[in-house]
Amino acid sequence: MTRLPYATYDVFTDTPFAGNPLAVVFDADGLSDARMQTIAREFNLSETIFVRAAEYAQHAASVRIFTPTKELPFAGHPTIGCAIALAERNRNGDNARDLLLVLEERVGPVRCGVKLAADGASFAEFTAPKLSQQAGADPSLEVAAKALGLSASDIGFDKHVPSLFSAGVPFAMVPVASLDALGRAQLVDAKSSLTLGATEVFVYTRAEPNAAHSFRARMFAPEIGIVEDPATGGAAAAFAGVLARFEPLGEGWTTLPILQGVEMGRPSLIGLEVNIEKGVLAGARIAGKAVKISEGLLFV
Repeated sequence: MTRLPYATYDVFTDTPFAGNPLAVVFDADGLSDARMQTIAREFNLSETIFVRAAEYAQHAASVRIFTPTKELPFAGHPTIGCAIALAERNRNGDNARDLLLVLEERVGPVRCGVKLAADGASFAEFTAPKLSQQAGADPSLEVAAKALGLSASDIGFDKHVPSLFSAGVPFAMVPVASLDALGRAQLVDAKSSLTLGATEVFVYTRAEPNAAHSFRARMFAPEIGIVEDPATGGAAAAFAGVLARFEPLGEGWTTLPILQGVEMGRPSLIGLEVNIEKGVLAGARIAGKAVKISEGLLFV
């Protein structure tokens, strides 16, 4: 029997038992795809990330990301949590320092910056490995409303209409007109997302006045074993394309943080920076904190 070390982190928060829980399994080179999927189902978190030896010596690790039902080529909260977990695991004594590392994900290499905390939550930021692009035709307001149990008047605000975008994983992006509509939104059934063109559905609206964040959001993906997700960094990366299309962003970098998970009792703050050059999306960065909750051994 093999013993594999693991740790769990709450990601996109500096507060234990908030944010999005993540399991990080180290030294996972000997695990088959089927075994990793079984372990992810056992943890039953939105994602579990498996750390393996890097293909290239200059990189920190090769990683595989699984939901309870499938593998993902890329996801944001596992990237943030894993970067912090590796940096904390390999820190030299009690010294906290900034460092850069690269994770080899199925989507490609992901460059991460980590600022280690001497105690408590550390911070990480990564550059989106792929620019967000439209991933299909826009769903209609009526289809979006029906899928989420809302009325057509609840869908959309300003220039925002339902759309499909992907920065590695496709998301149906559904704008709603108010925080009230955001609170009432719920997929009618597990298959409703498919009517929108993706298994993951990101519902968003503008933040309340004078908030420290720009948008509020929820994410539903029951088709892949996630009834609702407290924080979705991959959706934030895809959301950069939505913002480039619908928002009057100026040239250069704009910071547009997203608050997610409030309705679940797990508030999560996702840092999002969007870069516009000559009127088009040229880059995106995702950032957040993570705090370790547990560590132990898996017997596999």
